[in-house]
Amino acid sequence: MANIVVVGAQWGDEGKGKIIDVLAKKADYIVRFQGGNNAGHTVVAEGKEFIFHLIPSGILHSKKICVIGNGVVVDPKVFLDEVATLRRRGIPVGGNLRVSEEAHLIFPYHRLLDRLRERRGTRIGTTGRGIGPCYTDKIGRSGIRLADLLDKEIFRKKLKENLAEKNELITKVYREKPLRFSEIYEEYLRYGKILKRYACNTSLLLNQAIAKKKRILFEGAQGTLLDIDHGTYPFVTSSNATAGGACTGTGIGPTRIDRVIGVAKAYTTRVGEGPFPTEFPESLMEEIRKKGKEFGATTGRPRRCGWFDSVLARHAVRVNGLDEVIVTKLDVLDERKTVRICTAYRIGNKRYTEFPADIERLWDCIPLYEEHPGWLTDTTACRRFEELPPQAKRYLKRISFLLGVPITLISVGSDRKQTFRMK
Repeated sequence: MANIVVVGAQWGDEGKGKIIDVLAKKADYIVRFQGGNNAGHTVVAEGKEFIFHLIPSGILHSKKICVIGNGVVVDPKVFLDEVATLRRRGIPVGGNLRVSEEAHLIFPYHRLLDRLRERRGTRIGTTGRGIGPCYTDKIGRSGIRLADLLDKEIFRKKLKENLAEKNELITKVYREKPLRFSEIYEEYLRYGKILKRYACNTSLLLNQAIAKKKRILFEGAQGTLLDIDHGTYPFVTSSNATAGGACTGTGIGPTRIDRVIGVAKAYTTRVGEGPFPTEFPESLMEEIRKKGKEFGATTGRPRRCGWFDSVLARHAVRVNGLDEVIVTKLDVLDERKTVRICTAYRIGNKRYTEFPADIERLWDCIPLYEEHPGWLTDTTACRRFEELPPQAKRYLKRISFLLGVPITLISVGSDRKQTFRMK
């Protein structure tokens, strides 16, 4: 196993957490490179379910080093709660976990502004966790990083400047009560005393590991179509969820990446607002949502569901430079008499086989489908590709052909054991 980036090839929730858990067996380091606690990666190990928001999914494996890179925005309380939860469940967390000193921190004013902006302006469907406002401060060069928190005087100065600006916005624009400096300052100093043991120069750590021929697994959050540059803007997240984010979000050069893997469901889902060309009618959506347990791991929100969209997925192949695709939740389609694959869009009188840059067109597009016979067979007990029904095999091979890359792994359930190679 070389240095591998794993990203979502749809709108997130593709099952990356499970795939990272499977691939982590052969890795030495597992690294989160973007996003924040708006992500939720679910892993089922030996019948026990674990949900990760900030800590890499590889923490369940012993003798692995897990890293939160500089591209991640960290809510200290969420991070420490997640550490405590893992320890209570018997998972050791200590020297096997590192956090970048350059990671930006989420503060109470970020969470408050996130909720206020969502309520007042165009609904994006954010989680309200303060992710977007924190990234806004980062780009605006006013953010507070972990390294700043560890120096009391620098932290005091930066927090005062930030809070003065944010309180003016909170009180004068949103007509809400201001936040108190002393409360935030003292709370975060307490966090800093604990976080200090995890903080390090993670770019140096990872580059030294590469020099020693260690194997690194880069864990993306969200999905390609939620990428701030290449997603369905403005209905996107605030970071680069594509493979390029692994470099900028960790301080690793692109020449150090050996392979990029995309994860996609056998159908399509998205959470929140925005266009969704292949979205199911409500009755079918409820059936698939129930069978696939399509509710957000972070928010509990029901996911919107639709047919597999190869136009969208080809876009993910291109912008990530995917070498291969892993298909999850094939079993959710087991009871369908027919299954569909979207191969093109019709917008007005024009046919599109590539994802349009003008996302506004997606609101009016008509998906063009291929229809395939379903397999009407329970696939959850399958452990080899050869055991799948012929119709399921043809469905997977057709998806691989349309995407132009091989499908290497297939998942037919939430447990680790329900994953096997295409051939």
